[in-house]
Amino acid sequence: MVSGGIPEIDFVRLPEVSADEIIAHMSDPRVARHMPLLNSGWDRSRVTEFVLAKEECWRRDGLGHWGILCDGTYAGWGGFQKEDGEWDFGLVLEPNHFGLGMRVTRKAVAFAKADQRIPYVTFLLALSRRHSRGLERLGAQLVGEIEYGGASFLKYRLETQ
Repeated sequence: MVSGGIPEIDFVRLPEVSADEIIAHMSDPRVARHMPLLNSGWDRSRVTEFVLAKEECWRRDGLGHWGILCDGTYAGWGGFQKEDGEWDFGLVLEPNHFGLGMRVTRKAVAFAKADQRIPYVTFLLALSRRHSRGLERLGAQLVGEIEYGGASFLKYRLETQ
């Protein structure tokens, strides 16, 4: 922990995270509630495909998704992915760490602001998410409701430059 009892948040590459932790995380129905595109059946093969796909983003774009640690313990995954020329930030926390969302997002946004490749960041929130005030406090503006992969999301945009 950082001084004052505040948990330390670290970003690591996904291959450093145990497949068993990702399987348990992505198989939890509390996670699925806010992920309309999540398919069931997470096993070692699925995790391998997932990690390889996210690592391909790093190879292709020089940026991608991280494993997120809270005081050294797996808390979820998230990061940046280029979608139709826009840098989208996604975050999927493990249920015991749901309350860390804005801390992790602030740390990622600080990273984006320091990276000249990222003039703005987009966020897609499932319609089941009731709280968006944190994004608005960061300065994100609602773009509108969009369809992605057959599901509806609220799209936000945050200028970083």
